[in-house]
Amino acid sequence: LPGQVLELLRGVQRGSEDRKRWLGRLRWALQNEETQQKFVRLDGSIRTLTGLFTSSLAELQLEAARCLHELSHSSVPVVAEACLPVTSYLLTYLSGHSLELTELCLYTLGNLVVESEAVRKQLLPQGIIPVLASCIQSPHEAVLEGVGYVLSQLLQAKEAPTEIIPLVLESLLPQHMLPLVCSGLKAGMGAAVEFAWCLHYIICRHRDNVVLLELGALPALTSLLLDLASQIPQGAPEGLELLVCPVLRCLSNLLAQTGCQGQDGRLLIALFLILQCFLQQHPFLVQECLWLLNNLTADDPFFCSALLSLELLPALLQLLTCSQMATVLVLTVLCNIAEKGVLQCQRLLQQPLLPQLLPLLTLPDPEALGQCLELLHLLFLHCPEAAADFTRQGGHQVLEQHQSTPELQERAQALLDMARQPPGA
Repeated sequence: LPGQVLELLRGVQRGSEDRKRWLGRLRWALQNEETQQKFVRLDGSIRTLTGLFTSSLAELQLEAARCLHELSHSSVPVVAEACLPVTSYLLTYLSGHSLELTELCLYTLGNLVVESEAVRKQLLPQGIIPVLASCIQSPHEAVLEGVGYVLSQLLQAKEAPTEIIPLVLESLLPQHMLPLVCSGLKAGMGAAVEFAWCLHYIICRHRDNVVLLELGALPALTSLLLDLASQIPQGAPEGLELLVCPVLRCLSNLLAQTGCQGQDGRLLIALFLILQCFLQQHPFLVQECLWLLNNLTADDPFFCSALLSLELLPALLQLLTCSQMATVLVLTVLCNIAEKGVLQCQRLLQQPLLPQLLPLLTLPDPEALGQCLELLHLLFLHCPEAAADFTRQGGHQVLEQHQSTPELQERAQALLDMARQPPGA
């Protein structure tokens, strides 16, 4: 009730010895969203909290910080904007001696920047990026995780590509982030996960990733993925999938942007180990692995040949019906291989591939259907005997059904014509 909120504020404002107890009651009350909004509308409420937050009495300061932290959880922008006067103090106390206070300030800042563009616009000129670059050198895992949290929230902002990412790349943050991600299994998994997502947000929203490439991001992340996969046979550590996901995305996007990668077949084995480990419990990782596999095989004959010579094709084909997106991505990888020519197509056909493609031609998903037709086209082109096999298995009847679908008509007809050609034509 408004009266009760006012009573809490008055209790906090009284200079009595009971002030800490009133602050504790206020903190408890501020867990309610309605109370948060009523509190920030009261005259002098934020000024009072700011005064206590900047107090020389450590206990009061900490309790006021906890109240501000509760306020920062609000999803209502007006509450975040009411906290604007306190942002400079939150930044100042990040270099303080109290670990708990530093941690509270970090998470309060992280929560505030999510909800309010006004807060973000105020924090940038106040120097949040250099302050975070200083905090990232802390030896404390809890502080590092907090820095990662604030940074990941900033990097997701709509203005990040133009206003935030350039500042981050010019700072000392990238050179500290990469080692923290790569030492995830030895140091703290929490901080590694946060900074891996930070790298992902930079890579996917910023086209010119020269800074990260010069720091060795590609070999470092490749090596990390090999390390993570090597943990799997001994039993994957708790939460490993949380680190694997952003690392896969970082590699996928860097490869898509640069097209350069070391020719290391162990990367394929690592991917299939991860697929095997997480297929049942965390199926979302299948899609991430297949995206990376697609980017590895797209323009690179080495990885196409390695996938075949390492006998990984049967494991890939098992994923064909795993999910709608997996079907499309597996077919895309198979197309990448088939594009490389006759030998690769012959290797594909040594697996009973055609019988697995036939049911896919009846799928309602136009993207999967399109990729399936593309794969058949490449197989028929390089291995005309595949077209005869396909006809013998009744494939032409399925294709004939697509002759009445406007967007598939031409492609289905072209495949039928190829299938009807006499051998050696």
